[in-house]
Amino acid sequence: MGPVDYLVVEFPGNRMTGEGFPLLVDLVDRRIIRILDLLFVRKDTDGTVTALELADMDGDGTLDLTVFEGASSGLLGQDDLEEAAAAVEPGNSAAVLVYENSWAAPLARAMRRSGAQLVAGGRIPVQQLLAALDEVEGVSGQGEPAA
Repeated sequence: MGPVDYLVVEFPGNRMTGEGFPLLVDLVDRRIIRILDLLFVRKDTDGTVTALELADMDGDGTLDLTVFEGASSGLLGQDDLEEAAAAVEPGNSAAVLVYENSWAAPLARAMRRSGAQLVAGGRIPVQQLLAALDEVEGVSGQGEPAA
């Protein structure tokens, strides 16, 4: 099995366009990721947290999430939903996605067979990465003539 990650994606005002869902399906179809859990929660203005059904979440017939039905491994419990909802502003909803990085499974198997062990891992936040790249470009661009 590959590494497992999770995301909590907030939808301000409970508005979901569905623009990202075809891309998520594509990642699954190409076996880059495997969805273990996909749940939706709503946090009311009074702080009440409600799990939402996978369906046409906005009722207008344009956002059909039934393709994700059955994406429930049982890893997420009510405590996890409450914790995810703590990151969400009142009046908004969120998707909670738990996924396996299936692309990494063959690499992990080969490394284990050779006796290698993963001793550290992590994620660099995108903003930090962009700032570092901007800094590198600024340093490498010094002393060059202006275009």
